[in-house]
Amino acid sequence: MAMAERDPVSGKNTTGHEWDGIKELNSPLPRWWVIVFYLTVAWAVGYWIAYPSWPTLHTYAKGVLGYTSRGEVAQDIAKAKLAQAGWMAKLKTATVEQINTNPELREYAMAGGAVAFRENCAPCHQQGGAGAYGFPRLAADRWIWGGALAQIQTTITHGSRWAADPETHRMDMPRFGDDKVLNEDQISKVADYVVALYKAPDTANTLPGKAIFAEHCVACHGEKGVGNTEVGAPSLKTAVWLYSGTKEGIMAQVHSPKMGVMPAWGAKLDEAVIKELTVYVHSLGGGR
Repeated sequence: MAMAERDPVSGKNTTGHEWDGIKELNSPLPRWWVIVFYLTVAWAVGYWIAYPSWPTLHTYAKGVLGYTSRGEVAQDIAKAKLAQAGWMAKLKTATVEQINTNPELREYAMAGGAVAFRENCAPCHQQGGAGAYGFPRLAADRWIWGGALAQIQTTITHGSRWAADPETHRMDMPRFGDDKVLNEDQISKVADYVVALYKAPDTANTLPGKAIFAEHCVACHGEKGVGNTEVGAPSLKTAVWLYSGTKEGIMAQVHSPKMGVMPAWGAKLDEAVIKELTVYVHSLGGGR
């Protein structure tokens, strides 16, 4: 190994190490850099001791401070709820009609309702209440169980065909084909009539399906197919359909009706949140 010597170019001593004619200068790291490095090492060791760090066979080192990110989130939520407590108390004591006519309460309810809708309702009803196949469009001003504030609140609270809630909306559509109430020819004729109701109302009165409709469907859907929110019978005089407005789709629904289920959110959400959702949903479709 070569001996240490002074480099003629830089004026610094070499370490005595040489590789392929290249000699290594003895250039130690700046003292301040070394100090900072050791401080970071000490900081890391302290961090491992204070906070959750190393995994063990069945759990992990929890740290002397007992910190968890879940606990931090819980604290943040608690702070947020404390800050909102005054508003939520007002929402609980006010009716949905009073909330909707109070500018400040309505603004607060709309903001909270939008968040609650995204978290709980949008997976089925889509963002903005656009709806999807089998899920009502809330932005269309077509209400199966009624679009008044109190009606929307009831539907959100108790749901539709939700077995666990005794006050849920329970009306079912008869299975005209499955139960042999109507044969295929009768179902085809009544489907022609229903299609004409919203596409060519003047023609509908001349179709043979009108008599079948009058005997079996008027009781729920009304004489002119306008629907009845008391029994959850949708209007048939609209281009907005829960399943399909084609003749084939209507025949399938008359023969073997699909009947969806909506959760009773009153068992999961706070009363004030239900009211926020009510006001928000009411605004989507120009509720009545």
